[in-house]
Amino acid sequence: MTPLYGHTEAVAAFREGLATSRLHHAWLITGPEGIGKALFAEKAALRLLAEKAGPPIEMPNLDVPASHRIAKLVEAGSHPDLMRLERLPKDNAGELARSITVDQVRGLQRLFATTASLSPWRAVIIDSIDDLERPAANALLKNLEEPPANSIFFLISHAPERLLPTIRSRCRQVRLSSLDPDAMTSALRAALPDADEAEIATLAEVGEGSPGRAIAFRGLDIDAMDAAMAALVREGDPINAKRVALASSLSLKSAQPRYEAFLARAPSFIARIAKERRGAALAEALGLWERAANLAGSAQRLSLDPQSVAFELAGMLATLAPKPDNG
Repeated sequence: MTPLYGHTEAVAAFREGLATSRLHHAWLITGPEGIGKALFAEKAALRLLAEKAGPPIEMPNLDVPASHRIAKLVEAGSHPDLMRLERLPKDNAGELARSITVDQVRGLQRLFATTASLSPWRAVIIDSIDDLERPAANALLKNLEEPPANSIFFLISHAPERLLPTIRSRCRQVRLSSLDPDAMTSALRAALPDADEAEIATLAEVGEGSPGRAIAFRGLDIDAMDAAMAALVREGDPINAKRVALASSLSLKSAQPRYEAFLARAPSFIARIAKERRGAALAEALGLWERAANLAGSAQRLSLDPQSVAFELAGMLATLAPKPDNG
């Protein structure tokens, strides 16, 4: 299994619960996307199932030897006491369904209807709980309110504030943070063994603590995108030429990955500019950052027109350009 980098406090909290047999029955794992929340859940579930099945494990963190019989079953996707819920493909093109359905959640009863097979414990990973349709969330709540004995839920959430308060209240929340530079570099080296040090350094910078984001940005010519944003901030765009060019280049269907990268990069770009400003200029930049973050965060959820969104975000960047001296 892929190594887990960073998140030492979360690892220590789970290890302590495991060692003292005081594990909470539901762990709500939160934090930015791409930082390893799903990997933490996978490794925690494996460590629990492996330790409870034996033999004893002496490895640090949440690691389990690849030769361990439980590790082999989990790797093959055939462990009878572990279930994963995620959005299912809805067609042959591989497009995923919009949500995790109530039928999927009800299917957990197959796991709980029989005695655990390889140890007293069973584990459920939901990636992500944000994707549950409302009836599915209500069905899951019943399991969290009256959890089956020796069962543990790992619920991955990118936006826990949107969850039912009754679900949040029944979970132990563990917030994972963005990786520091050393952990980020190590994670990228492990994930991209064919990348040279220059590429690793570039991806570590643009990923901003998220290995998943950095890997998604690979091959998208992020340097050119950043250069276009820097030109807008440096020179402005009095005749809209730069905005039109950038928005047009990001609106093509083939440019969808670059458009998604732009949605992630533009608010961060404005935030960096804000750090260099003071007084009224700082207030202006912070206001633009808030607008940009709200627009970028809702663009895909609301199926907004990519060209219009890119044009508006580019306009916010241009607003940060030095104002003409009319005096």
